[in-house]
Amino acid sequence: MRQNALLEKLTADQLRTDLPEFRAGDTVRVHARIVEGTRERVQLFEGVVIKRQGTGIQATYTVRKISSGVGVERTFPLHSPRVDKIEVVRYGRVRRAKLYYLRALHGKAARIPEARLNPRINKNHLIREVVFLLFWHKRLAGSVKLLHN
Repeated sequence: MRQNALLEKLTADQLRTDLPEFRAGDTVRVHARIVEGTRERVQLFEGVVIKRQGTGIQATYTVRKISSGVGVERTFPLHSPRVDKIEVVRYGRVRRAKLYYLRALHGKAARIPEARLNPRINKNHLIREVVFLLFWHKRLAGSVKLLHN
């Protein structure tokens, strides 16, 4: 077995399937768990995704926000168990994969227009819905057959 295939097999069960589809330019709200001594709390970090990189278990994304007039960027591993939830607040319309130019912009110039037409849909959510409907369809079809016998 190839080494790469072995690594993919080992990390396949650690990949999260509950993640929304988002890309650079989208505004997201990340719920990250922070451990402070014996206490654990959830910290929200809302900002614009300026980049996504990597694939598989090594995928990361960087979120940028302005806090008290200072730009703050934080990079999160995409499949991290420390991230409870990722919410997409708005879908942005950009023509770049890496939005490093936002670092030099201030105020209204740093705003990203919202994508109004055809927002991206979470494929995993659709798959779950289809599986759910197929399950109930088969179950109901089985109960109808029982009634006719």
